[in-house]
Amino acid sequence: MSTAIVTGQPVPGSSLENDLRSLGFDVRVAADAAETETELAAVPADRRVALVDSRFVGHVHALRLALTDPRFPLAAVPGAVTAQPAARQALTRALARETSGGGATAVAHAAGGGAPALAVDSLADHVAAALDADGDAVHRPVLGSLVAAVPADPQARNEARQAVLAVDDEAVRLKSAVKSRDGFFTTFFVSPYSRYIARWCARRGLTPNQVTTASLLTALIAAGCAATGTRGGFVAAGVLLIASFVLDCTDGQLARYALKYSTLGAWLDATFDRAKEYAYYAGLALGAARGGDDVWALALGAMILQTCRHVVDFSFNEANAGDPGATANTSPTAALSDKLDSVGWTVWVRRMIVLPIGERWAMIAVLTAATTPRITFYVLLAGCAFAAAYTTAGRVLRSLTRKAQRTDRAARALADLADNGPLAQALSRVALPLRAPLVSAATGTAAILLAAGFAPYGSRVTVLCAVFHVAFAALAGTAARPLKGALDWLVPPLYRAAEYGTVLFLAAKADVNGALPAAFGLVAAVAYHHYDTVYRIRGDAGAPPAWLVRAIGGHEGRTLLVTVLAALLTASQFKVALTVLAVAVALVVLVESIRFWVSAHQGGAPAVHDEGEPA
Repeated sequence: MSTAIVTGQPVPGSSLENDLRSLGFDVRVAADAAETETELAAVPADRRVALVDSRFVGHVHALRLALTDPRFPLAAVPGAVTAQPAARQALTRALARETSGGGATAVAHAAGGGAPALAVDSLADHVAAALDADGDAVHRPVLGSLVAAVPADPQARNEARQAVLAVDDEAVRLKSAVKSRDGFFTTFFVSPYSRYIARWCARRGLTPNQVTTASLLTALIAAGCAATGTRGGFVAAGVLLIASFVLDCTDGQLARYALKYSTLGAWLDATFDRAKEYAYYAGLALGAARGGDDVWALALGAMILQTCRHVVDFSFNEANAGDPGATANTSPTAALSDKLDSVGWTVWVRRMIVLPIGERWAMIAVLTAATTPRITFYVLLAGCAFAAAYTTAGRVLRSLTRKAQRTDRAARALADLADNGPLAQALSRVALPLRAPLVSAATGTAAILLAAGFAPYGSRVTVLCAVFHVAFAALAGTAARPLKGALDWLVPPLYRAAEYGTVLFLAAKADVNGALPAAFGLVAAVAYHHYDTVYRIRGDAGAPPAWLVRAIGGHEGRTLLVTVLAALLTASQFKVALTVLAVAVALVVLVESIRFWVSAHQGGAPAVHDEGEPA
């Protein structure tokens, strides 16, 4: 349980102590600053602690935002300051300086030069100011219309109370549960009611992780319905996919409504989104097969295109995410984009044409219920291809006109996203890195994709081009030459396209029943590894361990291995080899990923909330 120390004499008629108890605080009262210091020392070190001025007047949700958000070690609003266990020393140090006589609350009252007495008025605010002066990061939530004040006299107190009554605390809380920036479908067709589902869940003690799991299960049932291959199954699948998306929105809204953020929750939410969508693709392909139509190549193509789109997003964002205080993107293209966003109707058009998850899932659900899996995949591929071309072209223009310098952190993140394995790393030690890593990556990617796409199945030309691809991955030299070029953020998505595309082409050319489903499983397992890398980087946990990258070969090692297997094995044997490889990669990656995220959560990793892809 958290502890709140109310400083100063209780104010008659104040509901402050009850409000704090409703937020889960054990409330203690300290009459002066010295007693506050004593009470603080008595609070167990593993508890969150808050100092709250007894004269505080404000909304309960203002206190909730300041005192219960798990993402911030230190936080404050007027009249209240809080510290999580990790920041207790900083709070104790700031309070000690106040009570020692050197702080703003030490006031000399004794006549004739006597020792100073300690005043408790505005102690929380003075401690927050002392934390700022020490350079500690104190989070101050944006309150908007919410009230948080420490009135100095009865008239000001009455005015503050009237201001509290004038604003509906619960309405503000519900509104803030919804993302500030979201897709058209989500904003107008889901969020108006999903926020109430989130509140219902909060009042019944459900956690965001439980809702996330329910969303996953619903999507898996939808995939199962699609796999039946019947019209009724397709209709049920479409309805359940929308229901899964509603729950997907609800879990984030519940996290914001109840301020229940965690490292594990952010990982589950992001990971399950990919698992739901790609499992549904597989369900559609199985359903089509029951009707005599083989669309596995389309399903795998959709997964590859969507994954590469995400890698473009991640790489571009990481390339432009500088250290604190880094120069912002000041390109003319960015200025034009900001100008377009200032015009109402263009905002929604621009958000819709990139086909975010809300629009994408709604389209898939409607097409599943009304048409066939083949038509669904055709429309999905066309829409995602257009969205990918639009977003990538805009980002290329931004990068070419960008004035800010790329940071070392960004270069490291891009190198981690590249996923170079032991072959490329070993060769890079003896090869001279090219001055243009992007040219090297593009050359190797083009070579392997052309060979895999046009050479006959099992051709040695494909193997030679895979060796060529490995060599050029080494020449890119991401370790020896940091990826700081204007367009070097394109290197990771190029590597993803090379690896995934090679698997798709070779499995399709094998022309044996089961090869494409096996390839689907392999790409899904590898894609999970790449997504996991992104989420670790986002959570400031660094890249996956080097042993994991070595164990699964890196992008160039896996690409070369698949081409060698196709050259040495018959089509039927190749299918079995792909299946074994998919299972092996999935087991290694999943076990390590689950171990890492669960241990990070249990070890008290800082809570995060990843808004993820715009819904």
